[in-house]
Order: sequence, then structure tokens, then C-alpha cells
Amino acid sequence: MRPTPFLAAVLLTATPATVVLAAAGPALTVDVTADRHQISPHVYGMNFADATLADELDLPVRRWGGNATTRYDYRYDTTNRASDWFFENIAEENADPDALPDGSTTDRFVEQDRATGSDTILTVPLIGWAPKARDGSCGFSVAKYGPQQRTDEWRPDCGNGIKPDGTPVTGNDPTDTSAPVGAAYVRAWIDHLTDRYGTAADGGVQFYNLDNEPDIWHSTHRDVHPLGASSVELRDRAVEIGAAVKAADPTAATLGPVGWGWTSWDYSGLDQETCGRTGCWADPPDRAARAGLPFTTWYLQQLRAYEQAHGTRVLDYFDMHFYPQASGVAFGNGNDPTTNALRLRSTRSLWDPTYVDESWIGTQVRLVPRMRELVAANYPGTKTAVTEYNWGALDHVNGALAQADILGIFGRERLDLATLWAPPAATDPGAFAFRMYRNYDGTGGRFGDVGVRATSTDQDLLSVYAAERSGDGALTVVVVNKSGAAQTAPVSLVGRSGSTARVYRYGAANTSAIVRAADQPVTGGGFEATFPADSITLFVLDRPDTAAPTAPGAPVAAAIGPDSVTLTWAPSTDDTGVAGYDVWAQHTDYVYKAASSVTPGVTVTGLQPSSEYRFTVRARDAAGNQSPPSPGLTVLTAPRPGAPSLTARYLNLDWSPGDNQIRPGIQLDNSGAAAVPLRRVTARYWFTRDGGAPTVNAWCDWAQVGCANVTRRVVALPAARPGADAYLEVGFSSGTLAPSSSTGQIQLRMSKADWSRFTESDDYSFRPNAPGYATNARVTVYVDGVKVSGTEP
Repeated sequence: MRPTPFLAAVLLTATPATVVLAAAGPALTVDVTADRHQISPHVYGMNFADATLADELDLPVRRWGGNATTRYDYRYDTTNRASDWFFENIAEENADPDALPDGSTTDRFVEQDRATGSDTILTVPLIGWAPKARDGSCGFSVAKYGPQQRTDEWRPDCGNGIKPDGTPVTGNDPTDTSAPVGAAYVRAWIDHLTDRYGTAADGGVQFYNLDNEPDIWHSTHRDVHPLGASSVELRDRAVEIGAAVKAADPTAATLGPVGWGWTSWDYSGLDQETCGRTGCWADPPDRAARAGLPFTTWYLQQLRAYEQAHGTRVLDYFDMHFYPQASGVAFGNGNDPTTNALRLRSTRSLWDPTYVDESWIGTQVRLVPRMRELVAANYPGTKTAVTEYNWGALDHVNGALAQADILGIFGRERLDLATLWAPPAATDPGAFAFRMYRNYDGTGGRFGDVGVRATSTDQDLLSVYAAERSGDGALTVVVVNKSGAAQTAPVSLVGRSGSTARVYRYGAANTSAIVRAADQPVTGGGFEATFPADSITLFVLDRPDTAAPTAPGAPVAAAIGPDSVTLTWAPSTDDTGVAGYDVWAQHTDYVYKAASSVTPGVTVTGLQPSSEYRFTVRARDAAGNQSPPSPGLTVLTAPRPGAPSLTARYLNLDWSPGDNQIRPGIQLDNSGAAAVPLRRVTARYWFTRDGGAPTVNAWCDWAQVGCANVTRRVVALPAARPGADAYLEVGFSSGTLAPSSSTGQIQLRMSKADWSRFTESDDYSFRPNAPGYATNARVTVYVDGVKVSGTEP
């Protein structure tokens, strides 16, 4: 999707909006908790959209359809235009016809869709005929079949198949223009497409229409199919060609019966052709062949029965065209106020069970619910599609309002696929109706993909549609003001809070751009807003961020110094993005925030030399949500430069750590380069007294330096620490500890004044029995009262 020039000049409202005298509008309600359902992106499709518009809208699906596609031959890149243009074979423009079938119109159609990311619908023929060559032959030659009412002014031998007296030319030869084609032709064409572009599953053509409006072949393509197609013929051809599609590409989807409109629901082509001449609508000739059932009901039942009998689904989408039948609406302009009002009312035929269609139809259509109900009753699992529709006036704001209303209806009513016939020009208001759903801000902003309940107390004045975006959770609400006057209406929100909503608007006040209006304050359970006349308004409410980031990875240490350490860790993830990280340090019993960073790494400073720290990391997002802590990392900082390098080794000498004595063995090592006077050195063994008498006595049982040279004192802590409420401090009265030397063993013993028992297993400095003296960082060593190794509790 490239940025759109039509939104590059979006107006950013920075001054108070013009005061509008507005009527009291209907109440609007959006309930995020109700009627939640997926909205298919394929409802925003078009027929034949150009590459620029398709790219801008990130068009989900594009159809190659219409009358001219029924009789197209990819081998010659030639189509017969049937009644649209004098039943002529017309070769498509092609820079290299000798390379055909490579480089045909349909090849280029698929290639555009691959470039813009659109899924492709191609039409395959059921009619049994395709152009016989890349020539200019026509179905009703004046030289061969006599004078006709109209002829092609550039090719006067090609007539319209109607004699001067108004009767049709009959008995013409289909082979004048066409040659028979069938399942083998369709398979060969799809083989060509899959060879070039892969199967549907691999990104090739996703969809195949089973012809186009076959129930009116007798009119559109009467030069090769003058009689109306019967129910049985339409079923048999759908089975034959549908099976051919599935054989060539089992991953592709088919759409049928592709009826032209309202009468296609009940009547076959044979019914329509016969009753159009004789008025037999109450008792059509083909009814008995389908046991009295309406055609579409019978068609779905028959294709379901085929799948049950053969194990192959040949129909994936129930596809019916629909054009409003009231005069001047479909393909009309926006110049007549009465027709404009009818255009906006008539969208109710797509859904409303109370609306009687204001045309010769004269009954409730409720098109999309009718389709879904028919499928559920007769061929469950089949999806629904409307591959042609048009409410007209796409070059007028009135048509844009209708189009925005239709797109909202399709999503709310759970249609699966729709493609607008005849796309608007990029500058037309109708294109902006699509932008409001597919690119409202020029950077790919979209209406949500999870529909929620949205209601209006008067849909004829203000229609409302709402959906959440599954990606970021934003709530999007489209309101279409169809009343012709400004409306001020309350908007109630259920299940969603927020303080502001971003506002985007398109309408009669500015038909050349979507306006970024002032933000809408949201208080309590909603807001009140004024909707200008003839406007489409979109509100975007960001989801309150309550989701915490994931826990960071365990920190890894590098560059460990006496007062600093560099830490790195695997980054966290968050639905709205990680704003930063906080590093927490535990030193003795003190936990504090040691550093913060916006990236997954930081240097922690201010540490003490020869000290043990336990680091964890927590991530946070912009809303202040904090992640769980990372796994911890214990780091022993380096000694202070020039400081003595003394460490303690320890051996548990008490083989019964639950008795009434504690027997630690301690040995101090000098790994530095200088001798250290022992009178400056002390070591602490941390323990708990475990009740009983508070006084603890200490003895030296044996020492390599002599017990007479070993001082002892037991110090009670003013506040208990983890694993300790006291420590035994050992010192020396004389002597020197040379470099790379040891004090040797010092065997100590403690007991309480009342000789009550200890429980040593939970003491901070205690370690279970070991084969010999081993380094123990929980026996701390001090020089001149400054700790040089170990970690206090």
C-alpha cells in the first residue's frame, strides 16, 4: 500500500469547528461485548480496479467478470462481447500475440493482483463456447442473415441480431464466431495459470466464477445460446466445470450460480426466457424439473447431493448479483434529490426485514440474511458472495454515502465476499467511501475486522457500524448521515472506556479529502457528537492498554568491575511496544532499582567492590504496565584496585547440624600480591540462634595459626536478616598473611548458654558436608572493617 495523494492534504483541525445548527438525531449505541464476529476482508472487493487504486486500498479481492468474460479464450486472448457490442469477437490489446497464451489479458490481470496483494477471481465458461480465433468475426453478419436494426458503425456487417421489424434473427450458426469448449479447456487453462503462478494455496488464482449470469444467456449470448438454460443444464454444467476446476487446483474456490438478480432466485433461464415472452410466472415451465422448488433452493440441494455422492465439493460460494431495480438508482447520477433519497433508503433491501423494496420487486428482499439462511438450510458450509452490485452515483457524494452504508452492511450481516461492479475513479467520492474502511488516514488505517453490535434508533437518518481491530484492539465506528441535515446524537459505548477518539470525516463539505477533525472527548459511557449533513464519520478509540510486556530474558554479565557491571538480555514483546526496562538489584537485604534503559542492555554503576548482587530485569510499556521479572543473575563485583584480595573457604565440621553446637571450619586465603597483617583481618559466619538463650559462646578448638592468636565474638543483629540474626566474627591478634598463602584451618565451635539445639540447615553461611574446604561467598571477609569478599545476608 503506497501513501495516497488524496489524503496527503488531510486537514488537521486546530481551531474550533464551525457551529452547526443541528437537529436532535437518533441515539446510537455500540456494544463491544455483543454480536462479535469476524468481518471478511473480501467484502471490500471490486471488479477491474486499476493498480493504483488497488494498491492504495490494499484491495483484498479483484474480479475479472462480466458479460465479456463468459466467452473468452486465453489461447487467443480474444473475447466475444455478445449483446454488449454486436456479438463480435474482439482481440484484446497484446504486445506479443505470438507468445500466447503467455502474456494474455488474464495473465496480466493475475500479475497485477500479485503485485498489489489482491486475491483474484477469474470467470471460467459454462456456456460451452469460446472465440474460435483471434479474429473479428461477429454472430449476426448482415451479409449472411439480412438487414438488422443496428450495426457497428466501424464494422457495418456486424448487426445486433434484431431484424428491422423488431423480431430476433434466428437460426444463426454459433460457429460463425465460436468453437465448443468444456471441462478439458477449463483444466488446460487452470494448468497454464498454476504453472505460471502456482495453485491458490501457493498464491495463485484464489477463485473461479462458474460463468457470469448464465440464467440470461438467452439474452446476452443468444447468438450461441438462444434458449433459456434449464435448471438441469445449469446444474450439470456447474458440476462438470466445478469438478474440472477442483481437479486442476483442489485448493481454489468456486462461486455460483452467479444469477443476474432478483428473478434468478426463483427461476431458471428457461423459466425467465419463456415467461418473459408468455407471462407464465405463476406456473413456469421448468418448475416440475426441480420438484416445485425455487431454483436457488434446488441448485444448492443438488450440489450438496453431488458432494455427498462423490466426495468433492464443486461449489464453495453461493454467489448472486444484485442491482437496485428502482428507476435511476443503479448506475444513476446524483442530480435528482428524489432519486438520491431513494438510493439511500434502498440499501435497506440488503438486510431489513421490514423494508419493502421500492421497485417492481415490491417485497422484502433482505438479501444477505436471505442468502445465509438459504445456505444454512440447503448446503451448510457454503459461503456467500455478491460479485456484482452497484448503487450508482459513485461520482457524487450521495453515491459515496450509499457505498459506505453498503460496506458497513456487508460486514455487519456477515457476507463473505463482495465485488463492486465498475470501480470508481480514484478521485470520485465513491473511492473515498472505500478509503474510510481501507485507508482512512493515508497510511493504511482500517476499519476493524471483528464486528460488534452497533444500533441506531433511526437507520434512515444515521446508520452506524462498529468493529474492533484484532491487531491493536482499537474500536472503529462509522456513522453515515443520510438525512441531508446536520444531526446531533448521543453515542453510547458498552464494554469500552477511553478519554478521546480520533475523528476522520468525509462528506459534502469537502469532497476531495478525508478530514482529520478535532479529537472527540469520551466521558463516562460515551459522548455526544454532531454529524454534518451528507457525511461519513469515523471514530477510532484506542484500546486501554492493560496488557503487560512479556518477561525479559535472563541478564548476562560482562565487564565486571569493582563498582560496575554491564548487563544485556533478550528483549520483551508487547502489544503496543516496549517503552523501556528497569534493572533491579538485591544487595544483602536491600532491593533497589539500579538502572533503566530503553534498549535491552545497560551498565549498572555505584556498586561496592567484592560484593555479591542479584540482578533481575522488568520491561514496561507506555501505559506503565510492567512485565514479570526476568530470571535472576548473581554477580560478584571485582575487588577494589590495590585492595587485599582475601577470600574464605569453609567446611562444615558438625556431622549433626541439628544438635546443640555449631562447628564451622574456616580458612582464609590471600590471592593478592601483597602481605596482609592479620590483625587488620576479620571474617564473619552468619547464623540464626533458633530460640533458647540469647547468649552464644564461641571457642577455637584448633587452629594452624594457634588458637591463642584467634579472637572470637558473637554479635546479635539489631534486625534479623534472611538466614541470620547473629554472626560469629573471627579475628587475629598477630601475624601476617603472605601472598598466595593461607591461614590454614581454624576449627570453631559455638553453643548457647542453655545448651539448647540449633537448626543449622537454614543458616545463611551453612553448607552441607563436603569432602574438603571450599570457597563460600557467604562467609564474608573484611580488612580494616571494609568488606573485601563475600556477600552479607
